[in-house]
Formats: sequence, structure tokens, C-alpha cells
Amino acid sequence: MNEELNRHGVLEALLFVVEEPLPLVRLQEVLGDEDLATTEATVRELALALENEGRGLMVQEVAGGFRLATRPEAHPWIQRLQQIKPARLSRAALETLAIIAYKQPITRAEIEAIRGVDVDGVMRTLLERGLVRMLGRKAEAGRPILYGTSSEFLEHFGFKDLGDLPSLREIDELIGASGAEPARPNANTAAEPSPAPPSPSETGAAEGGEPS
Repeated sequence: MNEELNRHGVLEALLFVVEEPLPLVRLQEVLGDEDLATTEATVRELALALENEGRGLMVQEVAGGFRLATRPEAHPWIQRLQQIKPARLSRAALETLAIIAYKQPITRAEIEAIRGVDVDGVMRTLLERGLVRMLGRKAEAGRPILYGTSSEFLEHFGFKDLGDLPSLREIDELIGASGAEPARPNANTAAEPSPAPPSPSETGAAEGGEPS
């Protein structure tokens, strides 16, 4: 094999063994490249080679890094091998997660005001699965905890960052397809359009943020 193929092979091995997506900067350090452009070009070349060869693995850019993932077309065979059904989020969990994703940072009381029901059990599940994390506390009476999505949330849904979030219409269709209705404000809460994912400056209300 020539040097180019060896380089692709090394990169493929690195992406195979990691437990979390590898940032491009870390890949540059490991490969010993002089600049990020060279590393990124190698990643793109490997992704294209795997696709052109019809391989069962693909290079996936997710949560600020790269990893190897199985192609969606292979999932039926993988499930047959494992003889298990993929874990799915409940209707209530999907609704709550959608609210958090578009309204973060947000308190539990604010989530309940939008959904119109208690969310203690759902929030416990989302926290245990690592899809939601505590961002800090809101500067108001009682200092309630602020919640937001985590890097595991991005990995779970295959998003590169929050800018990849689907539109509200697509969220409605996703939840509707699973037999669920999209989250709606209750009678005492006026409906308002969901904002774009917040910038760091918009999270100033959070104080003493806790690590994920």
C-alpha cells in the first residue's frame, strides 16, 4: 500500500476506537499535520472512499467532532443480529426534549407551563440518559435550575451542532409519525414562536453553571 492509503487506514482506526467524536484539532495533533486543512482533507477523502466502496461504515461529523458510524441502510441487519429493538423515547419525552432544545436555557416550571403537565418523571429520564444537562440557576426568586441539551443529545440525533436542529414543522411531523401530538402551550400560556438556538451571550441569566 502507498502512503496515502496508510494514512487513511490510520485515520479509520482512530475513528473506530474512540468512544466520543474526535475534534479536528485533536486529529491534527495525533496525525502530526501542520495545518487543519490537511487533516480535514484526509477526513473528507476517507468519508468519500467509504461511501464509494459501499462500506457499512461512514464518517459522521457530530457534536463537534468525527467518528465512524454504521450506515442507516445496515441497521435492519444489525437489529436482526442483536435481536433487540432500538430504544425509543416516549411521546412525553420527545415533546419535553423539543421544548428544551428550542427554549434553552429553561426551568422545569417553564417547561410545565408550556406542556401543561408535570414533567418530573420525564426530566429524570432525560437526565439519566444524558440528553439534558443542568446549565446553572436562574437569577430570580428561588433560583430554579436551568436546563439545556447536552453533547449526548447531539450525538443521539446525529446533529453537528444546534444549528442542525430541524424546523418546528419537522418536529411536529416526527412526533406525529410516532402517534404523538406536538407540544402545545396550555390555555394559560400564550403561544409564541420558538427562538433560534441561543448564543453564549443569551445565557447570561445562568449563574454558576454546572459541568455536564
